[in-house]
Amino acid sequence: MRSRRKAREIALQVLYSLNFVDIDARDALELFWGNFVAPKAAKDFAEFLVRGTCEHKKELDKLIADCSDNWSLGRMSKVDVNILRLAVFEFIYCDDIPPKVTLNEAVDLGNIFGSENSGSFINGILDALNLKLNKKNANKYLDGKSRSSKT
Repeated sequence: MRSRRKAREIALQVLYSLNFVDIDARDALELFWGNFVAPKAAKDFAEFLVRGTCEHKKELDKLIADCSDNWSLGRMSKVDVNILRLAVFEFIYCDDIPPKVTLNEAVDLGNIFGSENSGSFINGILDALNLKLNKKNANKYLDGKSRSSKT
């Protein structure tokens, strides 16, 4: 699993860079790979994370905003926002990764790359979002069950 940690770090660096240059994710990844190397597994997962996060950015930002009371995305540090986007993308689109792993990895990234408060800030938002997503999925399951039992 070490390669996934490295992939998340790479993805964060590429996503962070996109805050300052007007290029698409594919070009940003090519620039990164032109200057750095990584094992194939880390490279593949990093590219999946970057492309997916960029592709679903609006959806991810809405979910983050819905769980961040009193904090607009504009008030958050760019590092924290990008870590949150990565984690929320994993919550929704990486069924093979347990939410607890995603949450712990995001907090670790915040502690390494963010401010002294980033880890706890990220933990609070992701914990609330994970709870909301689990409740929503449970309700979908229960709604489906109740409909099928009526027929």
